[in-house]
Amino acid sequence: MKKLTVEYCGELYSVDPGAEFGIGREADLSIDDNPYLHRRFLTVGHDFGMWWLNNVGTLLTATVTDATGTMQAWLAPGAKLPIVFQTMHVMFSAGATTYDFTISSDEDYFNTAVQVDSSGGSTTVLPVTLTTSQRQLIVALAEGVLTQTVPGRGTIPSSAEAAERLGWSMTTFNRKLDNVCDKLDKLGVAGLRGGRGKLATNRRARLVEYAVTTRLVGVEDLPLLEGTPAHLDQPVPPREGGADD
Repeated sequence: MKKLTVEYCGELYSVDPGAEFGIGREADLSIDDNPYLHRRFLTVGHDFGMWWLNNVGTLLTATVTDATGTMQAWLAPGAKLPIVFQTMHVMFSAGATTYDFTISSDEDYFNTAVQVDSSGGSTTVLPVTLTTSQRQLIVALAEGVLTQTVPGRGTIPSSAEAAERLGWSMTTFNRKLDNVCDKLDKLGVAGLRGGRGKLATNRRARLVEYAVTTRLVGVEDLPLLEGTPAHLDQPVPPREGGADD
């Protein structure tokens, strides 16, 4: 069994099969001194002939995707996931800050590819159309992650900050956020359902994690934040190579 490599902010960390590698506030990979981050949040270890990513925290979750963004999983507290791709991206939020790192392996147990259909488009994770304002909302929430100045670390605005960025009222923003989250929830995306015990911060963070890791939005969508009115709700066709809602 060969070593794994974890990359965060341009630094590489090697993980030996005989050791467990911790990720958190005070671990082998110390992400940040963020008080919302567990001292040990995730671990990478070898068991049953495979590498595993374990969530050993009690509150935070992580979004995990392959290199293409077409395979996506939500790693809840207490859950573990086999590392079956040569490249695996991990993104999670602690408070208003979102972090991401990459796990690389020489072995590839499972491969993915984007299939091109006869119309020239590509098979997407969720081939559903977003309206312009729905895409604007997601981009406004993901802007700090898409334009992060420190690699691996971005910020998620509050609802009030995102609404102000868009020039919307809070009523409009909350209604559109509910619509987007309800739509994705019905399609099986975990962590977006509201209700008791579900903080608004967690829902916004989960939406950003999902949207960025599955290529639902990207830096090419940032111009949507410049002057497009909120009432423009014409459907926007799905892009190639990403998921659309």
